[in-house]
Amino acid sequence: MAVTAPRPAVFLDKDGTLLVDVPFNVDPQRMRFADGVPRALARFAALGVPLIVVSNQAGVALGRFDAARLDDVRAQLAAMFAQCGASLTSAWFCTHHPQGSVAAHAFACDCRKPLPGLLHRAAREHGIDLQRSWMIGDILDDVEAGKRAGCRSVLLCNGNETEWVGGPFRRPDHLVRNLDEAAALVEAASAPKGVPVAA
Repeated sequence: MAVTAPRPAVFLDKDGTLLVDVPFNVDPQRMRFADGVPRALARFAALGVPLIVVSNQAGVALGRFDAARLDDVRAQLAAMFAQCGASLTSAWFCTHHPQGSVAAHAFACDCRKPLPGLLHRAAREHGIDLQRSWMIGDILDDVEAGKRAGCRSVLLCNGNETEWVGGPFRRPDHLVRNLDEAAALVEAASAPKGVPVAA
């Protein structure tokens, strides 16, 4: 039996990166793509890379909504990706927060970004080569999670990062305005040398 070699993936933050950020939203009817996302997903689909969402969802620990509601979010994300000709490989959510009010989720974990636990788990599940993968998000916690996992990182400079706390893992490899610009970077890096990439 042939062993499949690990493959690169694109890890995507959800709120503020893929979707317009609506705090603690788990209502599929209120999920809307942010600017540039449909074209970005079409670019990723053409590359054939696994697309994996990694998102902090502390609303569970804080008692804002039940963890089961995240199944609806996954299903809606998959449907929205499909409308763009893309496939959602998986979506991973951290439901924990050390100051939470729901005991089963109120603890410090290794999967809440900026820690890289979600990326490591997804990589094991899907045979992902983290060193060749990308993490794209709208705040430096996303960058740090990606860097700690060994990924290349892209920060969307769309106004969502407000604290700008530095650190050795918090320097993105690229700064862009939206997800479509990030997808263009991934596209260019994936192209064989000497082959031009369409704008």
